[in-house]
Amino acid sequence: MANVSVFNMEGKEVGTLELNDAVFGVEVNEHLVHMAVVAQLANNRQGTQKAKTRSEVSGGGRKPWRQKGTGHARQGSTRAPQWTGGGVVFAPTPRDYTIRLNKKEKRAALKSALTSRVQENKFIVVDELKFDEIKTKKFQAVMDNLKVSKALVVLTDNDQNTVLSARNIAGVKTASVGTINVYDILKYNTVVATKAAVANIEEVYA
Repeated sequence: MANVSVFNMEGKEVGTLELNDAVFGVEVNEHLVHMAVVAQLANNRQGTQKAKTRSEVSGGGRKPWRQKGTGHARQGSTRAPQWTGGGVVFAPTPRDYTIRLNKKEKRAALKSALTSRVQENKFIVVDELKFDEIKTKKFQAVMDNLKVSKALVVLTDNDQNTVLSARNIAGVKTASVGTINVYDILKYNTVVATKAAVANIEEVYA
């Protein structure tokens, strides 16, 4: 089992924590991780884009001029794509971009992402994150103490003081154990998790 250091909010090491290999020590499956990221980004798309083809724009029912003898190129409608006010050639239509992964694939991808962060020494455990008031400066000080800039901060519960203190810091995102995903784990340079959050992750995904 992998051992990681546990830090306090001042950035000082206060102990070690043994991670469960069933979650943080699996064989990294890059293909599943890639599939999970592609699926998440695709599922975020609304798919509501729409433009009109030449059959949908109004007007253009009459042939603008006779076929031959005018010196102009032949034209059948003023709503053909080359005309101002004409339709779009291959107009986009609403579609569903959804890509589905089954539960086992999602769990395996998440475990692979967490394992890769542990292997790269980009998984930091803090004993707790508690703030008496909503103060961005105090949260930034904790990040500075941990020598972290771009981080995903994983919490067990929706602690409003912590969440709101971190909200205005560029490059920092907070998430509860139930909302962590592969894309965010890979997007942010470091994963910072409380001891309680690590225990919760092991309980849910082991």
